[in-house]
Amino acid sequence: MQINHDTRGALDYVVDLLNTAAEEAAPDTLQSVAALRAYVERNGVSGVGELGAADLAAVRRVRDRFAEIFAAEDARAAAEPINSLVAQAGTTPQLTDHDGYDWHVHFFAPGASLADHLAADGGMALAFLVVSGERDRLRRCEAPGCGRAFVDLSRNRSRRYCSSRTCGNRLHVAAYRARQRDSRATGAGVRA
Repeated sequence: MQINHDTRGALDYVVDLLNTAAEEAAPDTLQSVAALRAYVERNGVSGVGELGAADLAAVRRVRDRFAEIFAAEDARAAAEPINSLVAQAGTTPQLTDHDGYDWHVHFFAPGASLADHLAADGGMALAFLVVSGERDRLRRCEAPGCGRAFVDLSRNRSRRYCSSRTCGNRLHVAAYRARQRDSRATGAGVRA
């Protein structure tokens, strides 16, 4: 599956936004305007001016809509919140070549609020996945106690964890240790 730079960037910031929400073992990390500004800078979201409490509340509502889309059971269930999100954002496709990137399309209107910017570009990126039959790439980590969002861009759609370095490695090590314990217990029982 080929995804252009802008769509990939939008999917990345959708995932990062989703992962700011409270999970079993992690608090909500999008609680202040400073945290929102850090999110914008971390994701290189362009054209963002001054941010305030209203922006924070609006972005948190967009985050909730993205969570609905990730939780949707099928493409039809994902389509309604995507359509609603994109329509409410006042999508205005336009070609641009800013910041050293080649020509690409922005879907947010000029001067749009941060929430509308995220809703339009993120919503369209999610729509592209649905249209291409790739909605099942929207996943949550299968590691116990994690549940972080990610987009599985692996060739064979086999990714199960938000990070192979953290969750995946932790589970593989735990499985290895369990096998070692089992083999030691079995070996001790054979000798007795």
